Amino acid sequence: MNRRTLLRGTSGALLALPYLDAMAAPVARSEAPLRMACVGLNFGFVPQLFFPEQTGRDYELTDRLKPLRKLRDDFTVFSGLDHGVNAQGGHGGVHAYLSGVLSKNSAGMSEANISIDQKAAQLVGARTRYPSLQLASGNDPNNMISWSASGVAIPPVAKVETIYNLLFQKVDRKQRNGIQAELADRTSILDLVKTDADYLKRKVGARDRQKLDRYFDSVREVENRLVQSSQWLDEPKPVVDYGLPAGANSLEFVKRVPLYYDLMSLALQTDSTRVITLGLADIGANFGGFDISRGYHQLTHHGKVPEYITELSIIEQFHMEQLARFLTQLKEVDEPNGKTLLDNSMVLFGSGMGNASAHSNKDLPLLLAGGGFRHGEHKSYFKGEGQKTASLAGNLFVSMLQRFGVETDSFGTASSTLTGLEVQG
Repeated sequence: MNRRTLLRGTSGALLALPYLDAMAAPVARSEAPLRMACVGLNFGFVPQLFFPEQTGRDYELTDRLKPLRKLRDDFTVFSGLDHGVNAQGGHGGVHAYLSGVLSKNSAGMSEANISIDQKAAQLVGARTRYPSLQLASGNDPNNMISWSASGVAIPPVAKVETIYNLLFQKVDRKQRNGIQAELADRTSILDLVKTDADYLKRKVGARDRQKLDRYFDSVREVENRLVQSSQWLDEPKPVVDYGLPAGANSLEFVKRVPLYYDLMSLALQTDSTRVITLGLADIGANFGGFDISRGYHQLTHHGKVPEYITELSIIEQFHMEQLARFLTQLKEVDEPNGKTLLDNSMVLFGSGMGNASAHSNKDLPLLLAGGGFRHGEHKSYFKGEGQKTASLAGNLFVSMLQRFGVETDSFGTASSTLTGLEVQG
C-alpha cells in the first residue's frame, strides 16, 4: 500500500490513514545503519564496586552493574584496559578517554589525538543532518572528550533546550534565509586569507609552522561542517512526540541527565545523527539534587572512608540506572532490518579515570553494549607477571571502528583489534 493512501467518501471527503505495516516497502539492511554513542564520566567508579570478581559469562553482578541485570546479554564489561603512559595525568588525563592520547603528546601523529567518535563521523559525513553531536552536562573543561583530526577539542552543547532545538525545532523561510546568509559569510575564510597565511608560514620556524598547519586544519574542518549544514537547510526536521519540561536548562543534575539520554535516543532513532558523545562531569550546585552532604569531587577522594563511599555510591548508582534506562529505550525500538536500535547501536560507557581516589588513569571502567557484538561476559585483559599490566583500550576502539565500517587496523597507539570480542553470527 502507498504511504499516502486515503479513504474517499462519495461526498468527496478524504480521510488520511495512519501508518500501517502494509504500507512498508521492502527495506534493505543498509537502511538500518550502525550508530555509535559514547558516554564518559569524569570521576570514574569505585573499582571494587564496579568490576566483577569472576570473568566469563557466569560472573556475579556487582552493586554497580545490578541496574543492568535485565540487559545482561546485551553488554560486556571489560577490565584490564587503559591507554598506558600516553594518557596518564590524573584529572588531566580524562580528556584522552576516547582518543587514548593526551593532547600534549599528539605531535607528529597522522591524525593527532582524534577521538573515536570523530573517526567514525568521518565515515558518516553528510549522510545525516549532523555528522556527530557532542553533548555535556555542564561547562567543565573535562567534559571535552571529543577531539578533531587536527587535535582540537570540540566544545559540547550543554543546554538541553539548545539540543532539542537543533534536532527538532522547525525553521521558517525567513530563518532559513538568514541561516543560509550567515553560513555563506562564514565559509572559505581560509581562501580569503590564503596569501597572508602562506606569507606568515614562511616567516616562522618549524614548530610554529606545525602549529599553524594544525590550526588551519581545524578551521577547514569547521568550514566543512558549515557546508554540510547548508545542505540540510531545506530538509524538514523530524517530528517527535516529545517535549521538554519547563525550565529544562535550569533543572538540577538528577532531573536534567535523563533529558540528555532521551534526546540521544531520539536523535539516533530519527537518524538525525549516527555518532553522539555525552560528557558527565561535576553535578553542579545544591549537590545536584542528590541526598548527599559533600561535593562529588570530594567524595571521589574517599580514602576508603565508609561514609564517603556510601554517598558516592548514590551518584554512581544513579549513573548506572540512567544507562540502563537509555539502553532499554534503544532496545524497545524496532529497526527495518528486523533488529532493535540497540542491536544497531554501539554504546560505550565508562571513564578516562580509573580510580579517582588515587588519581589513577589505569584499569579504566569500560562497558560496551549493543552494536551486534556477542555480549554477556566480563572480559579481563590484564597480562604479564601477576596479571597486573593492562592492555590497550585502543584495541577495543579498533574493533568498534571496524564494526562501524571504518577501514582501519589501528587507532591512536593501538595496532590491532581486541581479542575475544566477536560479532554475532
